[in-house]
Amino acid sequence: MKGHKKIFVLDTNVLVHDYRCIYNFQENDIVIPIVVLEELDRLKKGNDQINFNAREFTRELDKISGDQMFNEGLHLGKGLGKLTIETGKPFSKAILESFPESTPDHRILAIAEFISIKHPELPVVLISKDINLRIKAKSIGLLAEDYETDKVRNIDELYKDIVTIENIDNQLISKLYEQPDGVAVEEFKISKKLDGHLYFILKGDKTSALAHFDPINKIMSRVEKQRMFGIEPRNAEQAFSFDALLRPEIQLVALTGKAGTGKTLLALAAALHQHKQYSQILLARPIVPLANRDMGFLPGDIKEKVEPYMTPLFDNLSVIKNKFKTTSPEYIKIEELVKNEKLMITPLAYIRGRSLSNVFFIIDEAQNLTPHEIKTIITRAGEGTKMVFTGDIQQIDSPYLDTLSNGLSYVADRMKGQDLFAHVNLIKGERSYLAELASNLL
Repeated sequence: MKGHKKIFVLDTNVLVHDYRCIYNFQENDIVIPIVVLEELDRLKKGNDQINFNAREFTRELDKISGDQMFNEGLHLGKGLGKLTIETGKPFSKAILESFPESTPDHRILAIAEFISIKHPELPVVLISKDINLRIKAKSIGLLAEDYETDKVRNIDELYKDIVTIENIDNQLISKLYEQPDGVAVEEFKISKKLDGHLYFILKGDKTSALAHFDPINKIMSRVEKQRMFGIEPRNAEQAFSFDALLRPEIQLVALTGKAGTGKTLLALAAALHQHKQYSQILLARPIVPLANRDMGFLPGDIKEKVEPYMTPLFDNLSVIKNKFKTTSPEYIKIEELVKNEKLMITPLAYIRGRSLSNVFFIIDEAQNLTPHEIKTIITRAGEGTKMVFTGDIQQIDSPYLDTLSNGLSYVADRMKGQDLFAHVNLIKGERSYLAELASNLL
């Protein structure tokens, strides 16, 4: 968004994606069509994140509002452009011929076209998270782009955190086994830049080891495969996940990978293993109704409405419980934690506004969160809290997010290299051979 000054016309979905987005366009001017305010008004009621963002943007607009917004434009601050609210405009012949229906999207197109004609000396760009609207805009000669301020740039590198190093001296690997406190990283002569917590598969010609790099003490230590609440890691990535979930110095963990790799199950098992260290274990996930249908169509009260969306979390809990007899101490402990609300499964919207201290907080399906939503959740963390985000960036249900713009990729990208963060990308599916085959071939 650098270079010659531009005018950006914002779609509704951009404002509910990031309600402070108007401050991210540098010196360029911003136009908000009046129809966008109408859509925000319809969205402001409700408990979902989209409703919260609609309310927050409306409040932000109210704080800075003035008559200039409807005339010459309101200056947003030093180094920023002006904000204008543009009222509705008649449909041109080009729009009427292609899009005769008076929908909000088409009214936004009419305003964007009007602005481009009014300011021929400046590039006018429609910013929308809606691919179809961008295509419609381009079909009538308008410039259109996605909102890219919070997009990840190098997605391929982001999911290559685990490194395999061949031809390691066998004696050095043996040293890892003999020294539980670790070995100075310099001895391994690793050419890769070492930033933050990293995991390695070290191979000699006769032996091998799984290892963790400690960025604070600059040491490599062996990662052991350990069993937690009946769950035992079946591959290197799962072992690394347990290691990250157990380390107290790592307060924020991202576990990514396709369906069936065990992300949520590992996080829950690690949480139960450490239940004495935390006052509460919380499992939450965003509610993204299938086929964009509102939750209102579901029968029952609010608890009954959200229950279908929480079922996968209950399924993971059942997997762990089924590892034990009903009379075992582990099974009884899980039942007791649930009964006393020390272990709670809840929609993510119910967490908003809370300050979470000394909590092990697992956020499932985090790929359906926006970067701003991820930030809002993490800023709820109080002292002693550990946050774990799990998800699959290839299974995004939100129509306005993709592999580059979702919150899970965003947090993995922005937090990479930080001393309190670890990211493990799980590759091998362990749910079943059928599930693995389907994931790879279908």
